[in-house]
Amino acid sequence: MVQTTSTLSALAEHAAPVRSPAAASNVRPIRYGIIGVGMMGQEHIQNIGLLDGAEVTALCDPDTGMRAVAGALAPKARVCASLDEMLAVDDFDALVIVSPDHLHVGQLRAIAARRTLPILVEKPLYTDPADRAEIEQFARDYPGLVWVAMEYRYMPPIAAFLSQVHQVTGGIRMLSIREHRFPFLEKVGDWNRFNRNTGGTMVEKCCHFFDLMRLAIGTEPVRVMASAGQAVNHLSERYDDAVPDIWDHGYVIVDFDGGARAMLDLCMFAEGGRYQEEILAVGEEGKIEAFVPGPTRFWPEHLGAPPVAKVQVSPRMPRGPREIEIPVDADLLEVGDHNGATFYQHRLFLEAIREGRQPAVSLHDGAMAVRLGLAAQESALRGEAVRL
Repeated sequence: MVQTTSTLSALAEHAAPVRSPAAASNVRPIRYGIIGVGMMGQEHIQNIGLLDGAEVTALCDPDTGMRAVAGALAPKARVCASLDEMLAVDDFDALVIVSPDHLHVGQLRAIAARRTLPILVEKPLYTDPADRAEIEQFARDYPGLVWVAMEYRYMPPIAAFLSQVHQVTGGIRMLSIREHRFPFLEKVGDWNRFNRNTGGTMVEKCCHFFDLMRLAIGTEPVRVMASAGQAVNHLSERYDDAVPDIWDHGYVIVDFDGGARAMLDLCMFAEGGRYQEEILAVGEEGKIEAFVPGPTRFWPEHLGAPPVAKVQVSPRMPRGPREIEIPVDADLLEVGDHNGATFYQHRLFLEAIREGRQPAVSLHDGAMAVRLGLAAQESALRGEAVRL
């Protein structure tokens, strides 16, 4: 049976606030180039700024307005209008790709043709099923470190959940993930309104959750069943007479090798709840749940202080549930919408660069998350299960 006291002690390790690092050490800073400096690119810039021994020295984006905003966040950085312009200089030791989803593969190709550098590439790794073979070839040929950005792994309550899930459950038999949140945010040109640019909601948004399923369960998926569609969001928008086709809700069931089952419940017209993500795992020994608030900036002021993330451990009867709060440092909440996860991810990426480690999130991990998303899109369209 689960040792609840020791489990809660372990969870408490994730609850201690993490302050900004102290003054820079004598080690030469790792210099970063940022490709794409819209909303998420700016989050990366600000979180790199909190790291000891790291600085942003180059950035590029075709949009004049985004370059101006990002340039103010990284005033010492060389500002470029294109990737070719940035790759022509030698002002950085590592690259972060934060461009629109459908550009990632081409930019990886362009970088590999010119340089071998550590790369952090945002999710989704690719969007077109035709790119899968190229990503597999890239993984075989590229000699440098490539880390796929899966921030949700590093949200403190989810990291606490993952650290204890097998001890609490005795082995996951059922895993459930719910995300009830606000619609897709406005981006430059609203490129995220169309499946052709994103691979579809199940790829763009939900690859995070498919990655968590694989990570938590520890085996590979074998079958995907989905029902999803567009019911509320973006229906009145027009872009050169084109209507957005991005889905805003759905259910996905994933069967895993070994018999474990996972389910995703997504609704993107459900803003206003106390928790944006709720993750629950059950096994023979018990149940563990993680509750993650949405971005603090969206919390209504009239409701008072925003909720604090928490993890609840529920051993099988007769012992009742116990929970612990997992607060996040206020400085981290100020510089991003991912519950501090972008900072923790960058800290690990920086350590991997300095110490020659393998990525915690490999190209294979990133590709599998996309494969599951594409399978969910296909299943919902066909109305039948898809085998992997």
